[in-house]
Amino acid sequence: MIDLYTWTTPNGRKVSILLEELGLPYTVFPVHIGKDEQFAPDFLAISPNNKIPAIVDHDAGVSIFESGAIMVHLAEKTGRFLPTETKARAQVMQWLMWQMGGFGPMLGQVHYFVKNNPGLSPPAEERFMKETARLYAVLDRHLAGNEHVAGDYSIADMAIFPWVARHDWHRIDLTHYPHVLRWYKALAGREAVQKGYQVPADAGPIPVPA
Repeated sequence: MIDLYTWTTPNGRKVSILLEELGLPYTVFPVHIGKDEQFAPDFLAISPNNKIPAIVDHDAGVSIFESGAIMVHLAEKTGRFLPTETKARAQVMQWLMWQMGGFGPMLGQVHYFVKNNPGLSPPAEERFMKETARLYAVLDRHLAGNEHVAGDYSIADMAIFPWVARHDWHRIDLTHYPHVLRWYKALAGREAVQKGYQVPADAGPIPVPA
């Protein structure tokens, strides 16, 4: 059994989508970050960086924080969504790291400066909006010749998808990135993605452009 500590954020949804795709039994423990529940001592014992998501894998006797580390652990545990062959695995891992090191952090800055605090720092807004557009373009060019981000459907797709699901927060028109839009619509239609997106609470339907 797996305990999932999470909230309705892109990083949280990455793990719940993977758990739904894997069909693993798990218990959800909501951590309301708007109420600072991530600073509770019991949660800090599992996630010392006071960030969601985190898991406790009772079968393996391990607790793990950081969404990418959790995804790799679950993929290796089940032998799914992360290839073992060197070249194929490297493809998945590099795009997972692209999301962890660039796509997620840069878009997170757009959430802070553009969506939540407009006018606070025009230079920051310009910087992060420009980088966000560049990263969407990188993904679009790559998907022009690939059905999925890295070979077959993988944890790399699941990691990137919840961030693209907030494209309206980024002031991004996905019709300007047709290959991202095609990929995004395909994933949004998956039952496991739809279920995982609603963990730990119903946040409304996945936003999909007409």
